[in-house]
Amino acid sequence: MSDFTNLTIRSAHEGLKSKTFSAVELVEQYKNAAQEANTSLNAYLEIFDDAIDQAQRADDMIAQGDIHPLTGIPLGVKDNILIKGHVASAASKILENHTAQYEGKAIANLREHGAIFLGRTNMDEFAMGASTENSAFGVAKNPHDETRVPGGSSGGSAAAVAAGIALGALGSDTAGSIRQPAGFCGVVGFKPTYGSVSRNGLIALGSSLDVIGPLTKTVEDAEYIYDVIRGKDPMDSTTVDVSDYANQKKKANGGKYTIGIPRELFEHEGIDPRVKELLEKNITKLTDAGCTLVDIELPYAKYGVPAYYVLLPAEASSNLARFDGVKYGFHEEGKDLLGDYLKTRQQGFGPEPRRRIILGTYVLSAGYYDAYYNKAQAVRRRIMDDFDTAFKDVDAVILPTSPTPAFKLGEKANDPVQMYLEDVFTVPANHTGLPAISVPAGTVEEDGKDLPVGIQFYAPHMHEKTLFDLGKIITGE
Repeated sequence: MSDFTNLTIRSAHEGLKSKTFSAVELVEQYKNAAQEANTSLNAYLEIFDDAIDQAQRADDMIAQGDIHPLTGIPLGVKDNILIKGHVASAASKILENHTAQYEGKAIANLREHGAIFLGRTNMDEFAMGASTENSAFGVAKNPHDETRVPGGSSGGSAAAVAAGIALGALGSDTAGSIRQPAGFCGVVGFKPTYGSVSRNGLIALGSSLDVIGPLTKTVEDAEYIYDVIRGKDPMDSTTVDVSDYANQKKKANGGKYTIGIPRELFEHEGIDPRVKELLEKNITKLTDAGCTLVDIELPYAKYGVPAYYVLLPAEASSNLARFDGVKYGFHEEGKDLLGDYLKTRQQGFGPEPRRRIILGTYVLSAGYYDAYYNKAQAVRRRIMDDFDTAFKDVDAVILPTSPTPAFKLGEKANDPVQMYLEDVFTVPANHTGLPAISVPAGTVEEDGKDLPVGIQFYAPHMHEKTLFDLGKIITGE
């Protein structure tokens, strides 16, 4: 196994099945590579000591003929997803030494299939950010240019897959936190339909928006992971039956989908002309494959970002109230109980969580709830209506993943508004609960480096199969 960095989940599975290499050998290679690369990338916050023990159990499964597509496959896991017995800090000082006492459905399903958890990946603190610069434990870097961000908030997961130090990874997507870093790092990022994957075991940020999903090298690999982690969970009342997805077949016309193009959105201020050019080039791939492209209108989608930055802080202020230094996690002594709370939260939370907690508490307060929160919910409903109307005529919608390729470290760190605009093309999927996938669209040259650019597709609820089909057309799988 000389060139393991070029493996995909599928090719690694074939190698394990044919006994070309063992799970222990595979995981040793990835663990060693991760330890070496991580000194500069900081993609992992921790590489697990028990990874080899996990691999030995996978080899035992294989020896007994119990092998699945993910058996023995080394995966990174975003640091806000609980793995029992391991630290889960959400990249925050306030949970720096918090050891998970349980694990959720997605992790349990992967473990049952023999997947290997190689380590926990870096992220923006409590998944608040678009660059992984908000991590309390140092920034992660883009493997294509280490002077640039890998995106966020699942930047460590994207960087690990792109650098070949994980065969796949889990992330969470609240406004594009899987898809945007996937685009920046040149990998596939998939956000499932809200409710198709249990949020049990995910440290909550925005409970009506959060979704766990995979980052991988190929669309097929993303499909492998989704097939394992999806499903109804009695521990998460928002989960839904996904049997309809399992029974989906290619459309009767051979998968020649009708795809909507909301061209008005592409005129958004700040979009790089090279991103639009790559989008048009990839549209040609779709038409060559027999797809039909039609213009559509999504008039309220442009209000997705301002609505999100009312709704998300409101949910975050409620979800993060539990981190008070009393129950678990970081604790700082004050002169009394109130002092304990104040000092713990002031010193335990970084600047971005503090900003959003304050904003969220404000919009939920008496006198402002109707003025801000209810209006944002009304906008969210209008965005949903726009997509419902569009999907009467089209099977999917195509958009850029981000307005630009990866930006420089520190470039937007002191400008929250510019950072928030990174979500302009991704956040509508979270408002609506729709599935979406980002796939590599090509590269642009900047400062002598080839920087990846992503494009994404949206599809109706539970139409993940449509997204995988379209993603494979773009990637040539």
